[in-house]
Amino acid sequence: MSNTGEKTRPYIDITMGEPSGIGPEVAVKAWSQLGGRVGPRELRLIGSAEVFNEASRIAGVTPGRIREAIVESGHTVHAMAGKPDKKNATAVTNAIEFAVNAIRDGRSAAVVTAPIHKAVLAEAGFPFPGHTEFLASLTKTNQPVMMLAGAGLRVVPLTIHLPLSKIFHRITKEATITTAEIVLDALKRDFGCAKPRLAIAGLNPHAGEDGKMGREESDIIAPAVAALRAKGHNVSGPLSADSMFHETARRGYDAALCMYHDQALIPIKTLAFWSAVNVTLGLPIVRTSPDHGTALNIAGQGKANPESMIAAIRMAAEIAERRGL
Repeated sequence: MSNTGEKTRPYIDITMGEPSGIGPEVAVKAWSQLGGRVGPRELRLIGSAEVFNEASRIAGVTPGRIREAIVESGHTVHAMAGKPDKKNATAVTNAIEFAVNAIRDGRSAAVVTAPIHKAVLAEAGFPFPGHTEFLASLTKTNQPVMMLAGAGLRVVPLTIHLPLSKIFHRITKEATITTAEIVLDALKRDFGCAKPRLAIAGLNPHAGEDGKMGREESDIIAPAVAALRAKGHNVSGPLSADSMFHETARRGYDAALCMYHDQALIPIKTLAFWSAVNVTLGLPIVRTSPDHGTALNIAGQGKANPESMIAAIRMAAEIAERRGL
């Protein structure tokens, strides 16, 4: 897909993330390995030039190569590898906001976010649990949805960062239907699935085994599946989660909607630990990120693997292309 009568947006922006973590390093390594561009789009590094220059030294990339790719987003950063400082919080969040505004202004096609350190941001007064909620606020989005994709598998957790004791009240028929429809729409628009197929997991062992091991499947999930099918969607479930991720089963769907965090993330991290991508669905902008954290324990050592960042950049470019940006 391409723009009709509009010029292709020239940039994909990569934010620096937590400057004391591996984000800047994997961003520079990815930029270098991709030659500073994906197809017709140049890759820009959004954040602190000082941080990116230090990352290039650590990564073994000549600083001069990345100089023109860096866009200063404001605020001085004083970073020490492995030791995040709340004084850098504004610089971290400002880089994200800068990238979002560049998309909204029509300058950039997508943003790829390097990992942030949530605890340090919270200590500095950041009012959001993480990237997803911040991006939702910036774009005035009611229900962003997190998808992890890699190795031929796409998974979506219905509930995300909650203790298991609190997920039961969040699993409702309405939430299941709404989330499923956001996923189905994204599969068609962003991933090229003309007739998307969605598998929905049960919550309990053996998908409740006809109510013997819990009633969430019969009382909540099955009615949601029936409602989705009545709307013409190709949806299966509730399925027993212990048997829906083997190779043969995965051929039967384009994405799996799971009930809680680990039910979704264990299979994707088992299959694609180094290359999985986090995609935020339901936003008016294209946003991806590598599926890993700040890895403070190896920051500054040149050991960080950029594979997930490279995959995130490529996926952002593919989605932008399908959206005609």
